Amino acid sequence: MNVHNKVRVGFVGLGIMGRSMAGHILNAGYPLNVYNRSRAKADELVARGAVWCGTPGDVAAASDIVITMVGFPHDVEEIYFGDKGIVARATPGAILIDMTTSSPMLAQRIEAEAAKKGCGALDAPVSGGEMGASDAKLAIMVGGEQAAFDAALPILQKMGTNIVLQGGPGAGQHTKMCNQIVIASTIMGVCEGLAYGRRVGLDLDTVLQSIGGGAASGFQLNVLGARIIKGDFAPGFFIEHFIKDLGIALAEAARMQLDLPALALAEKLYQRLAEQGYGRNGTQALFKYYEK
Repeated sequence: MNVHNKVRVGFVGLGIMGRSMAGHILNAGYPLNVYNRSRAKADELVARGAVWCGTPGDVAAASDIVITMVGFPHDVEEIYFGDKGIVARATPGAILIDMTTSSPMLAQRIEAEAAKKGCGALDAPVSGGEMGASDAKLAIMVGGEQAAFDAALPILQKMGTNIVLQGGPGAGQHTKMCNQIVIASTIMGVCEGLAYGRRVGLDLDTVLQSIGGGAASGFQLNVLGARIIKGDFAPGFFIEHFIKDLGIALAEAARMQLDLPALALAEKLYQRLAEQGYGRNGTQALFKYYEK
């Protein structure tokens, strides 16, 4: 048996990204305990050898490293805190890794409460969307203590290729906010450029051939721009989750008295789309605003 097989990993949250991430850990030979609110999403992993647990707390009690990948900060609070939550039932020495994009202050609270139980904690949000999760090529931005990071790194390396310890507790979440702020303005630019090209009568595939290899190139243009041209608005990342992220970033910016007008505009446009029923579409569905 390989040494790493002795490390029991727990995974809570098997959505679009979590299912692939957990699958890579299982493929690497780690014993895997799983929980998801809707059990059906765990069926495929359980069929491959993962162990179903009835609650997030049950996952924690059975695991040496616990990874969470849920939707919103209130979901994170719900599963970590409380009499039967992850922190309460974690075994001393365990490492708790929240990979949800969440509040930096919540990340600091999790780390402080975990320390009281003799556990380590990392905030480790990711970038790369469904494609990065599926290909195990996520960028993972980590906040926490060096010792916890070093212990968790072999597991993180099963899910991502660009894994950086950014600083103490909360630093991973702050870095993810930088990422989301850049994406917010970039996807607006992609949509506006393509809307302009379509209005003037250009062939957008041909436009992408030219501008996709120049200074405007990048994931938002080359991957999501191509989906926009095809009319493919399926989610690699939900608009409703992006709105959550932008709200966290705006709140942090306001707390620091930092004016980010492009971020505020992106959040306003996405809120408008969500009100029109597009919240479960991918972020590239911002193009629908310009189509009108």
